Amino acid sequence: MSQPSFKLPRRHFLALGGVAAGATILAAEPASASSGTSNDHITLPGYAFTLGVASGDPLPDGVVLWTRLAPEPLALDGLGGMPDRAVTVRWEVAEDEKFRRVVRHGAERATAGWGHSVHAEVHGLRPDRVYWYRFRVAGQVSPVGRTRTAPRPGANLQSMTFAFASCQAYTDGFFTAYEHMAREDLDLVVHLGDYIYEGAGAGTIGRPHFPLAETFALTDYRIRYSQYKLDPALQAAHRAAPWVVAPDDHDVENNWAGDHSQPDTEPDQDPAVFRLRRAAGYQAYYENLPLRRSSMPRGPEMQVYRRLAFGDLLQLDVLDTRRFRDQQLTDQSLRWDPNRQILGAKQEQWLLAGLGASRARWNVLGNQVFAMEADHTDGPAGTYSMDGWDGYAAARQRLFDGLAKRNVENFLVVTGDAHRSVAADLKLNFADQNSRTIGTEFLGTSISSGGNGTDMDSLGVTWLAENPHMKFHNSQRGYQVVHLGRREMHTDYRVVPYVNVPGAPVATRASVYVQHGRPGVAHVSA
Repeated sequence: MSQPSFKLPRRHFLALGGVAAGATILAAEPASASSGTSNDHITLPGYAFTLGVASGDPLPDGVVLWTRLAPEPLALDGLGGMPDRAVTVRWEVAEDEKFRRVVRHGAERATAGWGHSVHAEVHGLRPDRVYWYRFRVAGQVSPVGRTRTAPRPGANLQSMTFAFASCQAYTDGFFTAYEHMAREDLDLVVHLGDYIYEGAGAGTIGRPHFPLAETFALTDYRIRYSQYKLDPALQAAHRAAPWVVAPDDHDVENNWAGDHSQPDTEPDQDPAVFRLRRAAGYQAYYENLPLRRSSMPRGPEMQVYRRLAFGDLLQLDVLDTRRFRDQQLTDQSLRWDPNRQILGAKQEQWLLAGLGASRARWNVLGNQVFAMEADHTDGPAGTYSMDGWDGYAAARQRLFDGLAKRNVENFLVVTGDAHRSVAADLKLNFADQNSRTIGTEFLGTSISSGGNGTDMDSLGVTWLAENPHMKFHNSQRGYQVVHLGRREMHTDYRVVPYVNVPGAPVATRASVYVQHGRPGVAHVSA
């Protein structure tokens, strides 16, 4: 995989220290394409579609189409070389890749207040069908993307394949895994957070962050997203299939919780100050990903959790495990406090009600931090991560008890964040391995975060020894492909041997199977 060809003028490096101090840009409400005059004859300083195209959140009659205009994507003002005005962007959807049969077209106004991003919500398409799309502006044509609509509600669907991924630190490694993902035959990609990393630093592989300083203001986040989205492998994966996305911590700041910043590279921020930072992080996330207007941030608030259905085969519930959680504990003896929340009462009730009413064959949670219990210490004294569901053990128990009470079948959790892969049975009582298994969790490794990784490390040895509900472990980089069928499903753990240089091959490290009506791991093929 080659590096992007965009080069930074020397003045950008000289000005780097001042970027993080920039003020947050206040966003304006996006205008409809029908307001104002056409901008077809506007002159831009370069190719507008440097950041690629994407689609997402598919419905039976349509999808969201995304792009962001940025002829100078790393410009220090965060506007990507665009004029400080609205620009009309036209889009087309076709039944064929050469656009001989265009079935829908329209226009959106890309505004400076929203980073000249486009989120075209297309309707009137056929269910369960592949389409191609593209954009036009100022006489320029975007790359062509491929997307797919969801099946009709309740349609008898025999199979479906989706990938899930997370954690792509630019400074830790090349995004080689996305090159391979783009070649998979996928109906959907689910991204579970850490799309960018907010921290400072140059790394060790020749892919330094830009700006080098940590991101705080909207300008900083916009430039950081531009850097990530210039990656050709990431662009290829977006063009290949629709994505469903949700942020985790690094999309704003490491280990944040609710209105609380976490002290790492800077002192713990006042909640009012942190809310301004969260607003900037949320806005840049929305500007750069294929989200519907229902997820458009309003300052420091954003609707992340949502539900998507794919015929009668899959109900996908996307969670928000950051915004409504209590602050992480420093004393793990308090992790069973019944008042502690990770989802918040409203989201928790929404989730259980939706799962209880589901008629889908498979019920999948898109979840940011691992739900299974994970003892990190050899011997009888257990230690647990306070950032995952282990730090909110009573909230997890409420969820699991609610699933058992409602007899939710074929419950699966797909998870990111941990930079390692695990397949595990979800026990109603982890202290009693003979207790009921209520589902299966597939923890997925990172795209690049953590560097090359190894097949097994010391933590993996401990996890498998101390947590008998864990049935598989690997700590290489890669992504996961989930194959859903009527009688069984399986997840392929796809790994690359290295990410410190481009060009790594991909292989299936293991396939983990679950049978319909029998929760937990049935077998592992390695």
